[in-house]
Amino acid sequence: MEISILGSGTSVGVPQVGCRCKVCTSRDEHDRRLRCSGMVELDGVRILVDCGPDFREQMIRLDDFRPIDGVLVTHEHYDHVGGLDDLRPFCSFREIPVYAEDYVADRLQSRMPYCFVKHPYPGVPHIPLKRLHAGEAFYVMNREGKAVEVMPFRVMHGQLPILGYRIGRMAWITDMLTLPEESYACLEGLDCLVMNALRFEKHWTHQSLGEALEQAERIGARETYFIHMSHDIGLHAETSALLPPHVHLAYDGLTITV
Repeated sequence: MEISILGSGTSVGVPQVGCRCKVCTSRDEHDRRLRCSGMVELDGVRILVDCGPDFREQMIRLDDFRPIDGVLVTHEHYDHVGGLDDLRPFCSFREIPVYAEDYVADRLQSRMPYCFVKHPYPGVPHIPLKRLHAGEAFYVMNREGKAVEVMPFRVMHGQLPILGYRIGRMAWITDMLTLPEESYACLEGLDCLVMNALRFEKHWTHQSLGEALEQAERIGARETYFIHMSHDIGLHAETSALLPPHVHLAYDGLTITV
């Protein structure tokens, strides 16, 4: 399995517009963070996790124009779904199912009705909605018929219930503040955990770095990579030096092999 970190930043990205802090003015490419997204490839199946407003730029950077077999949506916020229309070039290979739970699918339909009408006009992205439920596994299949199992599980984004996803021995969690007790069973035996850590100070809807470290220790993945980081996480080099050997700050362009 390969996991490509397309974006490791929070909703406003880094650098943040108008900010002149040491992180936003850093020349280290590790401190430049597009909105959060990842590509997971396993057994020839390519799965995109979230599709934010930086998706087009992320795919130009990745420079790997191949079919995308499915999109996993964690929740409805714009920084996680604002790039769905930019899937259009990839629909030249095949339609791309978008997997989301009911309330998210309903909101996507209301925001992008032109994609989901009975007779769409030419050129719209072919992204049929596939509705799912936390705790019920499903399969994403490529054009050759190879399938990968995905397990969605419940995550709490403050008071908002959203989804995390497990694929094989990897799990992806973003925008989490807390994890319901029943979700920990989905996270046993991980080789790789990709999880959010917003900043040093506590936040009302996202994990702080300290809270993320506590979760990483409890979950016990072999390696943990933090994503969805704001400029308040500090310089990549300085904060990385504070972390345990098996915990890392992710960065845009990082490829993780599991």
